[in-house]
Amino acid sequence: MISEKMRKAINDQINAEIHSAYLYLSMVSYFKSLNLDGFAQWMTVQTQEEISHAMKFFNFVDERGGRALLQPIAGPDVEWESPLAAFEAAYKHEQYITGRIDNLVQLARQEKDTASEIMLQWFVTEQVEEEANADGIVQKLKMMAGAPGGIFMLDRELAARVFTPPAAGA
Repeated sequence: MISEKMRKAINDQINAEIHSAYLYLSMVSYFKSLNLDGFAQWMTVQTQEEISHAMKFFNFVDERGGRALLQPIAGPDVEWESPLAAFEAAYKHEQYITGRIDNLVQLARQEKDTASEIMLQWFVTEQVEEEANADGIVQKLKMMAGAPGGIFMLDRELAARVFTPPAAGA
């Protein structure tokens, strides 16, 4: 059985993950408005990943005998100055989510909730990847400064990203 404190914290994380999906879906619309369909595809996959993260938390609460209580989702930003600014915002957001995951790990330890701590290790590893992916694109965009044609090459590269659901039990 999950403690009330842990259940509430995970419910808050479900909200944060859905907000992440909402933010990235907003970025999809932004990139489509710029005719950067590859950037939009990358963010579409990111949206799908965030929804799968929310569902992983949702299912975990259920499996532990708790109940997921959904909360209102805050509206996301809808405009960015440039593709670089959008990816810098995505990177900053992933750092924020990493901090939230780290706090959940600490809470699981305080609550002596080994099951939650073990489940959260998947998210610790996932956040390393999430931050690296967003930062990698930020760094590429920075290198392209003054070479506007590079954005179209990156757009083509980003278009190849596809969503791969996490393996069962992962």
